[in-house]
Amino acid sequence: MNKAILMGRLTRDPEVRYSQSETPVAVARYTLAVNRKIKKDGEPDADFINCVVFGKSGEFAEKYFKKGQMICISGRIQVRSYDDQTGQKHWITEVVVEEQAFAESKNSFETRLKSESNNNNSNASGSGSSSSSSGTDSGLNSSFNNLNPEESQMLDDLDDEDLPF
Repeated sequence: MNKAILMGRLTRDPEVRYSQSETPVAVARYTLAVNRKIKKDGEPDADFINCVVFGKSGEFAEKYFKKGQMICISGRIQVRSYDDQTGQKHWITEVVVEEQAFAESKNSFETRLKSESNNNNSNASGSGSSSSSSGTDSGLNSSFNNLNPEESQMLDDLDDEDLPF
C-alpha cells in the first residue's frame, strides 16, 4: 500500500503549468513544510515535502492556496528519475496528491497573516503601522470572493472549532 497523509504549511504559492496534450491539463506543484514531532539539536524542525496535483484540483490549488496556509493532503509517494545535460541521473521523490483540503479557517489564516504583517512593519519602521496589512487582508478577501457554490460551501463549513488542533 502506498498512501501518504500530510498536514503542513505551504512554503510558497502553488506553481501551475499546463500539459502540452491535445486537452491541456493543469499540473500544480507546491511544497509543504511538515513539522517533526521529535526535534533533535542541530536537526531541522520540519521536513519539506514536494507535492504535485493534476487537473481541476491543480487549478483549485492555484486559485485558493497561498503561502503560509495550513493544508492537509493525501496521496501516494512517487519516485522518478531523469538524466541531466551531463548524463548524471537525478532522483525526485514527491507526493502525487489525490485529496487536498484547508486545515485552518480562512479567518484564522487572515488573522495570522495580519499579525505577522504588523510585526514585520513594527520591526522595519519602529511603528505599528497597519497600512500594509490591510492591503494583504483585502487581497485575500478578494481571492475568496470568486468561489463557485461548492467551494464556497466548503469554506463556510470550516470553522476553527472543527479543527483537530
